[in-house]
Amino acid sequence: MDMAAFPPPVEDAYTVRLDIFEGPLDLLLYLIRKEEVDIYEISIERITRQYLEYLDTFRILNIELAGEFLVMAANLMYIKSRMLLPRHEQISDEEESEDDDPRWDLIRQLVEYKKFKDAAQLLGQREAEQGELFAHIPETPRPAELAAGAPADLSIFDLIRAFQNVLNRFQEQLELSVIIDDAYTVGGQIDYLLATVPPGARVRFSELFAEATSRPEVIVTFLALLELIRLRHFTFRQESILGEIELLRSKEHANASGAIAPV
Repeated sequence: MDMAAFPPPVEDAYTVRLDIFEGPLDLLLYLIRKEEVDIYEISIERITRQYLEYLDTFRILNIELAGEFLVMAANLMYIKSRMLLPRHEQISDEEESEDDDPRWDLIRQLVEYKKFKDAAQLLGQREAEQGELFAHIPETPRPAELAAGAPADLSIFDLIRAFQNVLNRFQEQLELSVIIDDAYTVGGQIDYLLATVPPGARVRFSELFAEATSRPEVIVTFLALLELIRLRHFTFRQESILGEIELLRSKEHANASGAIAPV
């Protein structure tokens, strides 16, 4: 295989570190929600394939992953391999004799984790509501206003999914081994995004890549966007589950020239 036919790695020295990143169980719950299936009815074959696709995307973006992501990948592959065996060949010890379904241990983890995650989210919502109340003002808070502007369950995985959809447009280009001159840097694309989206403006995620012409451009632009989100120059929201993602440029972190101000 002629490796010269593929584009070079994008800024090898640039590693993404995100404070907003979540763990492998969060990713699995996200994939289950995206498939709109019950936790007890998950397809190990499908969820394993999608999970590995996300890990491959993280590798492309040079995102640092905790070892637990790889442990979960190995666990999913193990469960998948067990489910391929005929029932009479299933490996089971005395303690696990009641668990005929190889998925059961993973399902229990997901159910318990979801309980804690939902409880934490509820407590967070109540804390936010209490933060809007002042004892010396006898006005009744309006729930509709308190809930506005923050759709639930929007995470970094939604951004990764949107990125994968954009990147898929250039899959044929990669398969045909087109030689691409990589002229993009994260710093340069940060300047591009700040110049393209004025402070306080909103833009659809897909619009940022509408004029992109190569995979390296898409990858580096997305890395730049992640960095700007980490620095709180951008926030993102989603009107409906799995719908179009909208980005909002903050007014607080821009100076007169539009460049990044110290954070």
